[in-house]
Amino acid sequence: MKPDEIAKLTKFLRAKFELPSLALRKRPQKNDSAEVYIGDEFIGVIFRDEEDGELSYNFSMAILEIDLDE
Repeated sequence: MKPDEIAKLTKFLRAKFELPSLALRKRPQKNDSAEVYIGDEFIGVIFRDEEDGELSYNFSMAILEIDLDE
């Protein structure tokens, strides 16, 4: 993902989730996705999907059962 694309997605997600500490970071050696963080905690990956001339983004976040007990 390009820096301007990451900036737009960061702005959108911060507003959508009302979470100013949310940040996207470029993934090393990957051009189709970015890592999603809340503060210093990695929470998931957002993937860029361009198919048939249409662009969309998919956010993937794994939730471990152990995390639900906190």
